[in-house]
Amino acid sequence: MTHEVRAAVAVKRGAPVEVQTIVVPDPGPGEVLVAVQACGVCHTDLHYREGAVNDEFPFLLGHEAAGTVEAVGEGVSGLAPGDYVVLAWRAPCGGCRSCRRGRPWYCFDSRNAARPMTLLDGTPLTGALGIGAFAEKTLVAAGQAVKVDPAARPEAAGLVGCGVMAGYGAAVNTGQVGRGDSVAVIGCGGVGAAAIAGAALNGAMKIVAVDVDGRKLDRAERFGATHTVDSRGTDPVAAVRALTDGHGVDIAIDAVGLPETFRQAFYMRDHAGTLVQVGVPTPDTTVELPLVDVFSRGGAIKSSWYGDCLPSRDFPFLIDQYLYGLLDLGAFVSETTTLDGVEDAFAKMHRGEVLRSVVVL
Repeated sequence: MTHEVRAAVAVKRGAPVEVQTIVVPDPGPGEVLVAVQACGVCHTDLHYREGAVNDEFPFLLGHEAAGTVEAVGEGVSGLAPGDYVVLAWRAPCGGCRSCRRGRPWYCFDSRNAARPMTLLDGTPLTGALGIGAFAEKTLVAAGQAVKVDPAARPEAAGLVGCGVMAGYGAAVNTGQVGRGDSVAVIGCGGVGAAAIAGAALNGAMKIVAVDVDGRKLDRAERFGATHTVDSRGTDPVAAVRALTDGHGVDIAIDAVGLPETFRQAFYMRDHAGTLVQVGVPTPDTTVELPLVDVFSRGGAIKSSWYGDCLPSRDFPFLIDQYLYGLLDLGAFVSETTTLDGVEDAFAKMHRGEVLRSVVVL
């Protein structure tokens, strides 16, 4: 059996998305059919539309989603129709060399659905990050559907599936922020705001938000920033050092991914401090640093892959923090829209007007 549903499709590089009817098959072995309730509009979807990820058009966009399991395929255990889930774009396989070493968050053979979703003419669709959730229904590998408490509102819960997890995990899992630490976060969009929230939840004493947009800095305080630095007219390295008795922070998080912000994060660390790179650079981006500074300053330079998360462990935890009133996921939602509003949401995101637009289906 197949299902014809409405979906937002990027047909060719740089062209506006089109809302079309697509065909979603029933789940095969190890797969799950999910009725999508809400899906965040993430910068990564715009990267796909622009051809900055690869050229495997047409793309079925959307990946930051929550919904309800509608059907499960052969061999699926732990999930049943009616279960409320958040979708993950990494699903550890359990058998690769990283999983066998007890590091499933680095899984080198992450699972996706094997059966393709298609246009009406049979053209296969490439799901953004292996999901494709700007659609009324989507097909994913069972490991990508993580069961969470159904009390969580879907427009808030879905954000855990990408931006919130990436930022929170960059601070907590990768940076290992702990009680009393000082933290700087460069770039206070969705991922940076989540890093700030994660640092606050884990007991950081001083959290410095750095951005060129005053609106984002105002929002950063809501998520737990104790200080803000507007880097349009201020040297952020000097400002962060001034706020830390001249030493620099224990953990500096680059949530932008530009050479300039990487260097700023590198130099605003204290000696033996940690730099966490979570902002996604373009493929042609390079950075140059004096090797003697890399050696003499010590510490660690880490890239954070999806917040180094284990979805089955971290998603339910973050949803519980939300329901306990400790993590304000609702504050990330600037507006809700429909499938027909995706292109307008991209424009607002590009202009910096929203933290997250969320498509509600």
